[in-house]
Amino acid sequence: MFLSSFEWTIAKRYMLPGRSEAVITLVAAISIFVVMLSVAMLVVVMSVMNGFRAELLDRITGLNGHAVVQAYGGRLENWEDVLAEVREADGITQASPMVEQPLLATLNGRAEAVLVRGNLPEDINSLSTNVLMGDLQTLEPGSRNIAIGSRLALKMGARLGDTLTIINPQGRTTPFGTVPRQIGYTITGIFEVGIYDFDERMVIMPMESAQTLMLMGDTITAIEVTTEDADRVREIMDPVATSLQDRAVVTIWQEMNASLFEALQVERAAMALALGIIVVVAAFNILSSLVMLVRSKTRDIAIMRTMGARRKSLLKIFVTTGSTIGVIGTLAGLTLGFIILYFRQGIVSGIEFLTGQQLWDPSVRFLTELPARVDPGDIIGITVMGMGLSFLATLYPAWRAASTDPVEVLRYE
Repeated sequence: MFLSSFEWTIAKRYMLPGRSEAVITLVAAISIFVVMLSVAMLVVVMSVMNGFRAELLDRITGLNGHAVVQAYGGRLENWEDVLAEVREADGITQASPMVEQPLLATLNGRAEAVLVRGNLPEDINSLSTNVLMGDLQTLEPGSRNIAIGSRLALKMGARLGDTLTIINPQGRTTPFGTVPRQIGYTITGIFEVGIYDFDERMVIMPMESAQTLMLMGDTITAIEVTTEDADRVREIMDPVATSLQDRAVVTIWQEMNASLFEALQVERAAMALALGIIVVVAAFNILSSLVMLVRSKTRDIAIMRTMGARRKSLLKIFVTTGSTIGVIGTLAGLTLGFIILYFRQGIVSGIEFLTGQQLWDPSVRFLTELPARVDPGDIIGITVMGMGLSFLATLYPAWRAASTDPVEVLRYE
């Protein structure tokens, strides 16, 4: 819808009302502010929720893979054959054996529940980028070296070189009962993957050492699998599950963390709905400001009609005036949203410093930092919604202006 020079001149005049229309100016400014704020909050919330889900998925699957093949009874025998069969399946990029079991660890009189995991050297080295102290290269097969999570080290007061005693209740049997198996391991690495639960409990060691500790012989507990597409993991793993149904069970990442990701999805939808309502409120502000503008300009509209202005021209003028408010507010909101996302961690730290309250508790939020990931689809949707609702809000006032009868208005002038 193109404007003539006459229509554009009048539209610009109405975008900046004079002093006599101060109330209209105030309402229009509030409309722009509300649109800007609602769009910015939508951008921030949607990006943070996307980032939260993506970071959780990346870090959880980074440790557990996209799926886990677990043995019935907890021990997978002849696992080399199963591993080879899994690796040959279409869509699977990596499959690795592991030994994992919750046990008890003690150090300097402190005892903590830990999750002991035994991995192959190449899987252990994949965590090298997460190492805070020490070296994972020291976790060689047959050694008694281990790496522990950063928060576990903090809770137990552990340092590099300390000996962590791990207790396995399934020990040797004596005439006086079962004596728990206790083995001391040297801490040669401290890592942080960024997920609170893992950093608080995880102990990593060579797979052979874990098999010895847990008296498993040459068996393993599971095979972790990485696929070419995490969102298609069920489709990829279905043939594997069918093939191994008598020997093992396949669990995908959606099932392992179902409650967490479902809660994130519900929270994301609820926040989008709540903030979307704010955009609707902003559109009503635009509508009210245009209605006030039309009422105050009734005489001017009547004069323009008597001078030959068409109804279509008046419709264009007021639609342009209201839509411009929406466009300015939407673009300003996108800019503000991106600025907040860029400085999000500093903003959180600043608020925590000023209030003395911990806004981002890793024990509750799972991640140690506030994540964000911008989805172009979300940004386009937010932009269309902001500008679209602003445009719809202009239709009724513009129709009222175009329907003004100049005879009735000027009769008593």
